[in-house]
Amino acid sequence: MFTATVVTALLRACHPEPAGAVTAASGLLALAVGNGVGTAALVTATVASSQLAVGWANDAIDADRDAAAGRRDKPVAAGEVTRGTVAVAAGVAAVSTVVLAHLVGGAAGAVATVGLASALAYNWPLKRTPLSVVPYGLSFAALAAFAVLAVPATPPAWLLGAAALLGAGAHFANALPDLADDAATGVRGLPHRIGRRASTAVAGALLVAAVVTVVLGPPGPPAGWGVAALGVAVTVLPLGWYADRAAAARGRRPTALFRAFLVVAVLTVALLLAGGARG
Repeated sequence: MFTATVVTALLRACHPEPAGAVTAASGLLALAVGNGVGTAALVTATVASSQLAVGWANDAIDADRDAAAGRRDKPVAAGEVTRGTVAVAAGVAAVSTVVLAHLVGGAAGAVATVGLASALAYNWPLKRTPLSVVPYGLSFAALAAFAVLAVPATPPAWLLGAAALLGAGAHFANALPDLADDAATGVRGLPHRIGRRASTAVAGALLVAAVVTVVLGPPGPPAGWGVAALGVAVTVLPLGWYADRAAAARGRRPTALFRAFLVVAVLTVALLLAGGARG
């Protein structure tokens, strides 16, 4: 029975902060590339559903790991909602994603389905392998392609490249706060294999490369506001790195670099809104 407590636990289990950021960014991107309000709303609903599916599947699959790591912030591990309930919710959201995506259009629906399958494949089994970064890059590129194909139009190569770079950078940034817990429970993705210092450097490089691609990728000379935005990005990311170092020294969970990624993602969408993404 879906009581208020269960519903609240499900909302917390879907990883609301990154899910909300990705969903909002997708809606803005859909508008930036020329979709009407109705189509953009459908794109946003599709991405929201996919984010729910991926987040819930992640917590259902990782329930034992989260419990072993003492993750009381995880509703399933804390006993606030059952693993089965979260798994069923993930399945319903995944089916809803495919249905909504195909309402947008055949090509767009196919790409969105590939993106969802890629993200679910990260949850299992790729998270534990050196290929852990691949689903992030592929799913983010698929998301960008989905927004453009909804117009319909042909996604520009620079946009797909920027999205893939953002996704790959997100993987390394997202892994940083959980490296110790993951290692203790047997997760050995690419960030875990190359270590915290290298992962931090790779995350920063990939995210800056994403912004550079958005600024320099479209036809014509870069706008002044684009160069200024790049300056903000190269300032925010080092600040996040230093904040994470300070947090680790105090025995706290380092999350600042991941939050810096969210800032860069919103900044990238702002650049697309300012200059368009169809060139």
